Amino acid sequence: MLSISLPARINIVGSPTDAVEGAYATISAAVDRRGGARIRAADGLEFCRAAGETASFPRQRIADARGFDIEAAAVNALLRYVPDFAPRLRERGAAISTWTDIPASSGLAGSSVLLLAVLGVLRAFYALDQRRCNDYVLAEIAQRAEEQEMGIVCGFADRYVPLFGGIAYLSYHGKLWHAPVGEEPFATYEPLARWAPPLRFCIATSGVQRNSGSTHAPMRARYLAERRRGSGPLLQLARQLGETAWRGKIALLAGDLNEFGAQITRNQELIDTMMQTCGFPNGAGTEVRALIAAAHDAGALGAKLTGAGGGGGIFALPAQGQEEALAEALRGAAQRAGLTRSEVFVVPVSETGWIVEA
Repeated sequence: MLSISLPARINIVGSPTDAVEGAYATISAAVDRRGGARIRAADGLEFCRAAGETASFPRQRIADARGFDIEAAAVNALLRYVPDFAPRLRERGAAISTWTDIPASSGLAGSSVLLLAVLGVLRAFYALDQRRCNDYVLAEIAQRAEEQEMGIVCGFADRYVPLFGGIAYLSYHGKLWHAPVGEEPFATYEPLARWAPPLRFCIATSGVQRNSGSTHAPMRARYLAERRRGSGPLLQLARQLGETAWRGKIALLAGDLNEFGAQITRNQELIDTMMQTCGFPNGAGTEVRALIAAAHDAGALGAKLTGAGGGGGIFALPAQGQEEALAEALRGAAQRAGLTRSEVFVVPVSETGWIVEA
């Protein structure tokens, strides 16, 4: 049996330019909650979830996923982009099971982590060429799997950060149109941990379920329409969002966490404006905005949604030594807001991306 696990991620500043614009940058970080997949030899192609659901499929492209959308998308995307996968799949069956300790619909890239884990165990189990199917290619295939196989409009940070780990500056230059793999640049992944001070984040989930694609789809459609015209409010907002990333990088490398936090807060203000402009009257969402306000009231240096908004969760950057006090304040705010399914926890940056175990 082979097992792969990967960390969750937060987009700290610059988002959602990785999904909506695709020509600017984010500072993103892997955080210490993980999900993964296990694979073993089997007669057919079998999928199993931690809750006990199982299903068997022919060893070929999967037309009806029967609820196993993530696993089927991974198989189908590899068949589309990796030529030597199909004959190896026909020759040898596998059983794949998944697990996660990332809260569902929390804005921490939980579904992307599982998709990457399935892609990773398939690559290892079927001994796919790790030069032609390297980690950059795997991240790109993961994005196409969600967008083309699952129909979810999405960007690139969620697919790169869990694989590579750490805290990094990601440039998406040339990735505006989401062209086929190999027809546009890979993202540039610049690790920052060597210069950045140690960071811990408070994360508060709202417990409100939402599909990130339902937010990104109308925003991206409107952005691209403005891009074709050459004018529009989202173009200006995207430029301002991109500015939070490069200014945030300068502040982080200088160890100026107050300014770094200010760029996080500025990013959130721009997201609220962008979402309102795109027809979401409550911006990032009532629950998200309440948790962000509570974080600021409790002394956070900066706070912002994580994920697409309309639910999901937030992260906050605490002042040094104030992590647990901030977390307790967020628990109280969630309780007062009636968010009975909320989870609040403190996590460090996970310097390790994907881990393979035999």
